[in-house]
Amino acid sequence: MKLNKLFPLIIAILALMTSCVDEAIVTLLDEIQVSSSYVSIPVDGGTDTITVTAQDSWTIEKVVTEKDSVKWLSISTMSGEAGETELIFSAESTLDGRTAEVLILSGGKTQRINIIQGLAVVATATCAEVIAGPDSKTYQVTGVCTAITSTTYGNWYLEDETGSVYIYGTLDAKGAAKNFLSLGLEVGDEVTVKGPKTTYGSTIELVDVEVIEIKKSLIKVDSVKNEVLPLEGGEFTAYLTCKGEGVSVEIPEDAKSWLSISSIQSEGTNAVVKFKAEANAAGDRGTTLKFNTKVDSKNYSTETSLTQKGAILEVSIADFLAAEVGNIQYRLTGVITEIVSDKYGNLNIKDFSGEAYVYGLKDFEAKGLKVGDIITIVGKRAAYKESPQVGGAVLESSISVTVATIAEILTKEDSSDDYFMVTAEIKEITSDKYGNMYLKDGDSEILMYGCYPGYGASGDDRYNLVTDKGLKVGDTLTVIGTKGSYKGTNQLTNGFYFSHVSAE
Repeated sequence: MKLNKLFPLIIAILALMTSCVDEAIVTLLDEIQVSSSYVSIPVDGGTDTITVTAQDSWTIEKVVTEKDSVKWLSISTMSGEAGETELIFSAESTLDGRTAEVLILSGGKTQRINIIQGLAVVATATCAEVIAGPDSKTYQVTGVCTAITSTTYGNWYLEDETGSVYIYGTLDAKGAAKNFLSLGLEVGDEVTVKGPKTTYGSTIELVDVEVIEIKKSLIKVDSVKNEVLPLEGGEFTAYLTCKGEGVSVEIPEDAKSWLSISSIQSEGTNAVVKFKAEANAAGDRGTTLKFNTKVDSKNYSTETSLTQKGAILEVSIADFLAAEVGNIQYRLTGVITEIVSDKYGNLNIKDFSGEAYVYGLKDFEAKGLKVGDIITIVGKRAAYKESPQVGGAVLESSISVTVATIAEILTKEDSSDDYFMVTAEIKEITSDKYGNMYLKDGDSEILMYGCYPGYGASGDDRYNLVTDKGLKVGDTLTVIGTKGSYKGTNQLTNGFYFSHVSAE
């Protein structure tokens, strides 16, 4: 055979082999097969159809994340039975290309379908144009980094003269995630990024962006002195390098009542800015200072933060929950009602006024704490997705509470220091207001002389537990208190409510 006839034959065989390989990929699963693993929808809107052949019933899931719900894609049916079924995919017109993925689940196997509508294009835009534009579109934007919220994932704010967008995830120079620090990006740098837009709640984001260019800011904070100021106040100093036309300083409005500029000194490219902080009679406080300079009418900025120690505010849990998220330190005392994680020290504590979630109590495992123990912690008012929690909690003190029967308590000496948790039946209620009642456990009984709604109750907050909780004779009540006596009669004293189970 001549070579000029052999080469076309070889090419044809290779093409056939490639075709067979592609088909094998599509129909690889015995449980469920599709006529095509790709669906292409015109950019002007329309449909595309594939055939599903399944040995059992099946369901469809759009590949979704909390960032993109793929609402633009419609599917003729989301489930089917064994046999052949036509699936019709449709979408309205779009200005720009977009993609999605669909999973067909059957017999414990998953078949993936890639959806393409038009061709994805990168649009150079301002922040305002990103905000006004459609989700899933890829944009290239240039702006200044104004704040960094996560150096692990690379979450930060990019701002230009038209607005600001949130960058949720930044890839490194090799396209890898969670390597943000390798980029050397700092607040004040001018950055050009490229990535798809999404809307998360009310936040406009560019997700997993590629960094095209970083231009370092012409102003930079080299070092600071007295980054943490004492309660009585003092002087904070920032040392800067500035290659622009002078230095201006911005103090946030909420810090102007206690922080002021003492002096600004410049020599060449070096600048020193000094601040005076007043004495602090409240809790911990802090602020972020912004330094600006200009070159040819273009603004450059950098920032630094300072904190000032304050008094620790001792509050009820209800008052803590009502406080704003911030750096103020609060002292809370309550009973551990639930331990969510021994490893991380995540737990719930409760006092007479309410219950709070503690996200991480330092060195929890080593402390041997348990449900029912009374603890005093210091932490900040934090939140996760608008749910309040105690952040950065540190244990100050604890009171171990021993689970005991009434019979066991009756053998104890009177003591206001030893607390017991008792679960017993309410035999008689002698005072709704004060919570005086007789408790019965097997053949043993004891008078509970006063039962408060929770730990720490005082004044009028001590009263009316029975009415407020709807307690009645026959209910099973769990309380915490100390062993006492009055004229030879054994009592539970200093007692407070933990939980109850209605007899009904």
